[in-house]
Amino acid sequence: MRLPDGVLGMARRGPDWATWVDGLPVLLRDLYAEWDLRPDGWMMHGYCAVVVPVVTGGKRAMLKVSFPEPESEHEHLALSHWAGRGAVTLLRADPRRRAMLLKALRDVSLSEAWDLEACTAVAELYGLLHIPAFNQLRLLSDVIAASSEQLATLPRSAPLPRRLVEQALSLSRDLVTDPRTNGTLVHTDLHYANVLMAESGEWRAIDPKPLSGDPHYEVAPMLWNRFEELAGDKRDGIRRRFHTLVDVAGLDEARARDWVVVRMVDNAAWPLLDPTVELGTSDADWMTTCITIAKAVQD
Repeated sequence: MRLPDGVLGMARRGPDWATWVDGLPVLLRDLYAEWDLRPDGWMMHGYCAVVVPVVTGGKRAMLKVSFPEPESEHEHLALSHWAGRGAVTLLRADPRRRAMLLKALRDVSLSEAWDLEACTAVAELYGLLHIPAFNQLRLLSDVIAASSEQLATLPRSAPLPRRLVEQALSLSRDLVTDPRTNGTLVHTDLHYANVLMAESGEWRAIDPKPLSGDPHYEVAPMLWNRFEELAGDKRDGIRRRFHTLVDVAGLDEARARDWVVVRMVDNAAWPLLDPTVELGTSDADWMTTCITIAKAVQD
């Protein structure tokens, strides 16, 4: 089995990744045999998973195998709870091997839609996906407590506006102790490319990184993805997206704004807090994007 170059390149991330990549051919062959699957197209991949189009029982499906990292640990459970309502349908899963068989969707994503049209579609999906959380999920309050603890170690000389860093820390402290921060099943990575069209013509979310969290936490990925398309007055474009998402979903504007600030400052600080990252032009551009968004939603 010839793995795509992008998958082979994952091995450079460290020994755990190298072991996982080395074992993929055998793992995929075992799943083909055990689940009676026939490969039916080119292997695709994201940052931490491979997806293979397959045929089983005469029907098209997608086999997804993920690297065993915490964010995707409960993906199969989230899909099971959604049961095809607003999300791709889970046909079967092997959590130990991080393998899932998913109902096939069309190769049409919201990446091709006008951004405000896409924001409307995603905001409508919020209403389907935001159901009571189940017990196994990690808590958003714990995630934010950990990220704010790291953010607090950022030196004052760091190339980020100190006012925004202090604001994010203050908001994080309040949100960690707010009972509304936990309790709802949230996708956390819902953006244009993670929404595909079903054969019925309806939109379905894919690739959740589920948490027990707050629906208002969902907004930020729709602001930073496709950022390069915001020509001219980027702040105005960000605000249009933000208000479309908030208004269509019926979210509280102030609470959604607070979560955007927290997420974007945390994202901006990440390259500065990771000792393995050698800062380059792309990191500087990313930090500028994050800070622009955090400021724009407050103008």
